Amino acid sequence: MSSSPTPDALLGPADIRELADVLGVRPTKQRGQNFVIDANTVRRIVRTADVRPDDVVVEVGPGLGSLTLALLEVADRVTAVEIDDVLAGALPATVAARMPERADRFALVHSDAMHVTELPGPAPTALVANLPYNVAVPVLLHMLDTFPSIERTLVMVQAEVADRLAAAPGSKVYGVPSVKANWYAEVKRAGAIGRNVFWPAPNVDSGLVSLVRRSEPIKTTASKKEVFAVVDAAFAQRRKTLRAALAGWAGSAPAAEAALVAAGVSPQARGEALTVEEFARIAENKESGHQ
Repeated sequence: MSSSPTPDALLGPADIRELADVLGVRPTKQRGQNFVIDANTVRRIVRTADVRPDDVVVEVGPGLGSLTLALLEVADRVTAVEIDDVLAGALPATVAARMPERADRFALVHSDAMHVTELPGPAPTALVANLPYNVAVPVLLHMLDTFPSIERTLVMVQAEVADRLAAAPGSKVYGVPSVKANWYAEVKRAGAIGRNVFWPAPNVDSGLVSLVRRSEPIKTTASKKEVFAVVDAAFAQRRKTLRAALAGWAGSAPAAEAALVAAGVSPQARGEALTVEEFARIAENKESGHQ
C-alpha cells in the first residue's frame, strides 16, 4: 500500500529517512527499533486509542516522533520517554519545527522507561506507544503499576505478544503476561498492523492491544506481590498440575493442595486454566496448609 504524501505536520517515509540521515540514526535490533513511516497508521493508532482533547498521554519509545506528532494533534499534552541519547536529543526540535503551536504541550523524559517513577506535569491519563519488542511486557506492566492515573492504554507490540497479553484462560498462549495485565485492566486485541508501515520492515507482524483499567481493583486481601508470586510459580512449570507447580511456593505439595482446595481450585488443574481472581484466592489461602 503506498502511503499518500503528508502535506501536514506528520512525518512521511521521506521525512523519516531524511531525519534519520541527518542524525546518523540506524534503527538497532538491540533496542527492537522499527520506525513507523506511515501517517495513516499513526492516525489510526490515535483513533483506536480513543485519545481525547483533555488527555495527558505518555508515550514510550517515541523514536523519530511519528506517533508523537499524531498524539499532539489531538491530546492536551504528550510526555515522551526515550532512552536513546540521539533520538531524545532530536525530538523536541522535531516537534518545535513541525508543530510549533503545540510545542509547549510536549515534554521529553530522557530515561529508561523501566526506571521512570515520575513524570513532569499533570498525571498521565493514557499510555500510547509503539513498544520496543524485546521489553514490551515489562515496560507495559511497570507503567501500569507506577502510574495508576493511566485509564486507557493502547500499545503496538509483536503480534505474538499481543495474542499473549489478550489471551483468555484455557488458551494455549495464556500465561504470565496475560494474568498480570488482567490484574490492572480489561485487555483485548485491537487490530493488526502490517509490516510495510515500518522502516526497516520487521520480519514479524504487529498487533494493537487495548487495556482499559479496571474500575474496581481485583477484590482480594492478598497483595499484588503475593498474587504475582503464585502466578510466576504456576507458570514456571506449566505442564505440571498446580499441586506440584505450587509446592515450592507453599512449602510442600500437601500445603499447596490445602491452599488450592481452600480457594476452590482443583489441585489437578493447571495454571493456564485459571483467572486472575482465582490466583488471588490461592494467594489468600497460602497458610491453609499450616493450620
